Amino acid sequence: MKDRQFNIKALLIATLLSIVMIVLVFYGSRKLQNFDAALITYLFGTVFAFFGIVYRYTVWLQRPPTWIYFKRGIIFLFTGKVFSHFWFATKETVENIAFQKFIYPRGKYRWMAHFMIAIGCTSAFLITIPLTFGWIHFTMAPNSISVYEAHFFGFKVMDFELDSIMAFLTFHALNWSSYLVIFGSLYYLRRRLTNPGLIATQTFEGDLLPLILLIAISVTGLGLTYSYQFMKGFAFDFLAVLHAVTVIMFLIWVPFGKFFHIIQRPAQIGAHIYNKEGRKKGMAVCPHTHEEFATKLHIDDLKIVTKELGFDFTYEDGTSHLDLSPEGKRSRLAQAHLKARQSGGNLFG
Repeated sequence: MKDRQFNIKALLIATLLSIVMIVLVFYGSRKLQNFDAALITYLFGTVFAFFGIVYRYTVWLQRPPTWIYFKRGIIFLFTGKVFSHFWFATKETVENIAFQKFIYPRGKYRWMAHFMIAIGCTSAFLITIPLTFGWIHFTMAPNSISVYEAHFFGFKVMDFELDSIMAFLTFHALNWSSYLVIFGSLYYLRRRLTNPGLIATQTFEGDLLPLILLIAISVTGLGLTYSYQFMKGFAFDFLAVLHAVTVIMFLIWVPFGKFFHIIQRPAQIGAHIYNKEGRKKGMAVCPHTHEEFATKLHIDDLKIVTKELGFDFTYEDGTSHLDLSPEGKRSRLAQAHLKARQSGGNLFG
């Protein structure tokens, strides 16, 4: 029988959650009353991306190492010092997700460019997805031609004058996001086109295409603004189609390309909680070097995972090869090679 090429569990979960999303779109837009039909292609692209993301994330979680990290992280987060864990998770989210602190040790300029891309993309998603779903819409205030009202899920949340600073910031919010993405992406694109080490190891689809897509989306989006504000709508239809194509390509690429790491990054917070709790429970000491090298929790879980994968490193005396540190493993391997050569009567052959 031919092996199945897809994961049934992941397929069912992705399908169910995609249906839930469509239902939320229907009712969140007041039964499509506030849905803009011009955005239907973006909606299809977003639903496809959501389906792909959930499917791949579910498959990823089913891997034994990922699942045990995820399971332990959830248990630690909701047991014991719950408020302490939530404070730690919030702090990690602000530092490493919002401010991209983990990039800073690699260089100030790299951090700045990465931060601009992250903020630009995040703000763009927070704006465009609710607009595409019809969850946010704007209308003229009753009996007024100069006041706009902003609605969320059909409920009025605020109003503002059309010539106010609030109106300027609101209606140009995506432009600010585009500028940030362009500047950050151009820095990394320049680096990938001039750094010899990167040139030797990078691939077009894995390293260059994501940056090109981000720049194309941002430039065509800005082109729409410049078209209707400064060029009396010249080439607006062409730019609208081109922008839609680049956005849909991006959405399709998210679940399967390098952009998927954006979805995986928050899971790193769970790994940090796992490591923090593991240190509290004690460190493992290598029986060969007699030095601490990892948490006992990590080593115990590693033994569980390797057995699930069909590998048993347990010795006859009940100890395990996994109890050794990397240095201890290398030393024991060298000793085994030496013993084999001695028993064979030839140390150098």
